[in-house]
Amino acid sequence: MTYFADVGALARKDLLLELRARDTLPAMLLFVVATFVVFHFSLPAHSSQLAASGLLWVAILFTALLGLGRAFVPEREQRVLDGLVLAPCDRSAIWLAKSIATLAFLGAAELVALPVFALFFHGIGAATVAGVVLADIGICAVGTFLGAMAVATRARDLLLPLLFLPLAIPIVVGGVGASVAGSPGRYLAFLALYDVLFGLLCWATFEYVVTE
Repeated sequence: MTYFADVGALARKDLLLELRARDTLPAMLLFVVATFVVFHFSLPAHSSQLAASGLLWVAILFTALLGLGRAFVPEREQRVLDGLVLAPCDRSAIWLAKSIATLAFLGAAELVALPVFALFFHGIGAATVAGVVLADIGICAVGTFLGAMAVATRARDLLLPLLFLPLAIPIVVGGVGASVAGSPGRYLAFLALYDVLFGLLCWATFEYVVTE
């Protein structure tokens, strides 16, 4: 229970900081809604479902990347990351708490973004919503892990997208498949498998990342 208490305390810290500063969530909301507005007016009126689904997943991916790029900004600016690493708690709790907080920010942005997408592009299916939920877990798990790696470098703003985007290709493939396939079950299962495999990998190796 101590482990989950540590996770809860760290996640609560991130959420409270965002509620006070309002840095990450407004930027994510503005970006994703503006992206859908631009897509709406730049695409032909009768774009295919496949094209619209691809645009949805591109927007989600880059909105998440915007949030992930700021995930460790408070720790970097206030120089408390070393203190968190030296704290008497399992270091994987830092990764899990940060992933949960980032997932909360991304989910809050999508609560606004998905209805906007449905309004502009003629609805959204239940399989797409399920795919978004599963994809968000994988995006936040992998992105938080890579964000912890990139924050220690001078080129962190460039390094994070270079590391994250190739690993996110399976998420895009699974998400688009779940959105347009007649039988989305296998694509949803693929996303779930991605979440489990990469989540366990990030959880098991995070300690080695932050101590190097």
